[in-house]
Amino acid sequence: MIASDVEQLRRNPLLVPITVEQYHQMISAGILEEGKPIELLDGFLVRKDRSHAGGDPITVGHEHLWTIYRLGELNEQLKPHKCFIMTQQPITIPPDNEPEPDGAILKGASDDYRKRLPEAADILAVIEVADSSLQDDRTAKQRIYATAGISQYIIINLVGRTVEIYTAPDARLGRYGSLQSLKPGDSLRLPTGTEAELEVPVERLLP
Repeated sequence: MIASDVEQLRRNPLLVPITVEQYHQMISAGILEEGKPIELLDGFLVRKDRSHAGGDPITVGHEHLWTIYRLGELNEQLKPHKCFIMTQQPITIPPDNEPEPDGAILKGASDDYRKRLPEAADILAVIEVADSSLQDDRTAKQRIYATAGISQYIIINLVGRTVEIYTAPDARLGRYGSLQSLKPGDSLRLPTGTEAELEVPVERLLP
């Protein structure tokens, strides 16, 4: 959704947006089952799309799942840099966003998040694996992450077999000012919170 679409939804008297706090209360009360592929985006509950383009929208595409496994394997290389990658878990962006990115490189160690969800200030990079979700990842997700000031947003584009790197977030405009597109043969340089970056061959992340 673009920003104007969100405003139209919010003005619809038949729709009731909710906050992050209300979303958590619904999970605690058992109204929403924890762990279901549902995200809170712009105050509305949205089913996370992990399907193959043209496939059943409630299934997880095989290529999507394979890429998630690949992302998880990066942890052994990231941990020495005092950061780690979290896959398919929520991050909280109050007051009305709690997306579940396919990957997020977080500062510190997993124990640091025992009693809280990661917030924008904890995130070095956020990653979405895009197949049928590509358009939404380039629009709604980009706007949410840029507005939160997350410094790097990566889309692993399974449709075009490229990796899109968005940097220079503009919170006011809700978009990133710089885009770099990588293809097999190139290397993706992931931030670690230090001067050192983790260099990953693009083909390692593309099925």
